[in-house]
Amino acid sequence: MNNAPDDLSGSLGAKTEIYQSGPSNGSEALVSLQEPLLTPNVKRSPCECNRLKKQPREETPGPPAALPEAVAPTLSHSAPGSFLPWTKTSATQVIKIYNEDNTSRAVEVPSDIVARDICQLFALKSHCIDEHSLMLYEHLSHLGIERTIEDHESIMEIISSWGMDEDNRIHFRKNYAKYEFFRKPSDFFPDHMVSVSSENNGVLDHSQLVETFLSSSTCPEIHGHLHAKEPSKKSWKKLYFILRRSGLYVSSKGTSKDPWHLQFIADLTDSNVYTLLSAKKAHGAPTDFGFCVKSIKCTSSRDMKLLCADDEQTRSCWISAVRLLKHGMQLYQNFMQPHQKQKASPMRSISENSLVAMDFSGQKSRVIENPSEVLSVAMQEGLAWRRKSCHRLSSHGSPSASQSSLNIALHLAQPWFHGKLSRDEAQRLITQQGPIDGLFLLRDSQSNPKTFVLSLCHMQKVKHFQILPVDDAGELAYSLDDGHTRFSDLIQLVEFYQLNRGVLPCKLKQHCSGTTL
Repeated sequence: MNNAPDDLSGSLGAKTEIYQSGPSNGSEALVSLQEPLLTPNVKRSPCECNRLKKQPREETPGPPAALPEAVAPTLSHSAPGSFLPWTKTSATQVIKIYNEDNTSRAVEVPSDIVARDICQLFALKSHCIDEHSLMLYEHLSHLGIERTIEDHESIMEIISSWGMDEDNRIHFRKNYAKYEFFRKPSDFFPDHMVSVSSENNGVLDHSQLVETFLSSSTCPEIHGHLHAKEPSKKSWKKLYFILRRSGLYVSSKGTSKDPWHLQFIADLTDSNVYTLLSAKKAHGAPTDFGFCVKSIKCTSSRDMKLLCADDEQTRSCWISAVRLLKHGMQLYQNFMQPHQKQKASPMRSISENSLVAMDFSGQKSRVIENPSEVLSVAMQEGLAWRRKSCHRLSSHGSPSASQSSLNIALHLAQPWFHGKLSRDEAQRLITQQGPIDGLFLLRDSQSNPKTFVLSLCHMQKVKHFQILPVDDAGELAYSLDDGHTRFSDLIQLVEFYQLNRGVLPCKLKQHCSGTTL
């Protein structure tokens, strides 16, 4: 990772050290170093920190008068320009953040740091432009579960709740569906699962759905059938569940919502919702769309409420509803903060109204004045890509042989190509990074070594499309529609379907990356 700009060190107000380690030897190496600490650099183990919490603290002398920035307010995360706030009473600790490939980075941070600050720090170091999709996950290895850590949550509070003998981790990756339910609530909350209250049984309009979840005076209700694991048994039973602001309930008589038929399951205030990493294999669930409700004080799998949905959309509905009912308006503030920051400091000064569509297909470029002509010109340019000569790639040897070898090498370095990835692994990776429309990756086909597969998410379902090699006038080309539209390499194919839907259910929007750090 590259060093941060010098002007950001003053806003950090503290030394921030980042170390990097690989999965093989676990050794750590210093990656970058910020300005000197304003307070002593104290490194303690979790045991020493727990003992110090129980002992009375002595007053720490305040900073010199020449450093007024060191006495800033303790919490200013909701401000648009806030970044790693620092106080005179803050201590530092070293925590490890893990990537998907088990590599890790150790970062020294103040004790009052929240998840948003760590995501912004890594986005700064990685020069990541889509930092709003970055997210931390609490990964409990001994239980086989994980959950999203909200931007406002304290990392040290989460780590302090872990047991000393538990191999738990903080994972860092992209999640494009982080706040997608604010943009497209209809994709996350189907009509048949949402009602205003049990009294009127009315179906809520999606335009008012988010406001209902954020308002404390209304009572949105999520209801539907889920598979539940019976206590002290290996069997699962399909029951009717109701999620309200007061907690999670199960009906003892069919789909009845009468108070005398509802059994209280969990309170949302002292519980978190986790995703089961291997529901079928580890718990014998009927599907892999498992999740659980776990109390904050719970340390054993016997005390967790294991549930399982029939599809990804149903599971996303329950998990998203728990997040909204538990955190409420704070989630909406987390969602709006990046937009407020962009409004305060726009990325460019040129108005978008001054941008026009251009046609470069002829000898002279021209401005397209007719809006209906823009789409047809874009289609013609896209189809013309496959007719471009590949002599630009090589000047010696057989054109077809050079093209084939160069085409194979070109896509290997692309972030959307994942090589020999299985169908199940591709589906898991896309689901993990947020099942939104247009999230995609390319991989080698397992059934046919000479072909490739495009894995694309649409309507929270992952679909797989085979990319076949075809003969185009003696040269190798690739096609998704049995040769009707041909491309000289996979890069041209991806770029075309990013602009045109074609035979796909939606355009390619976000690529699924293998690693985030």
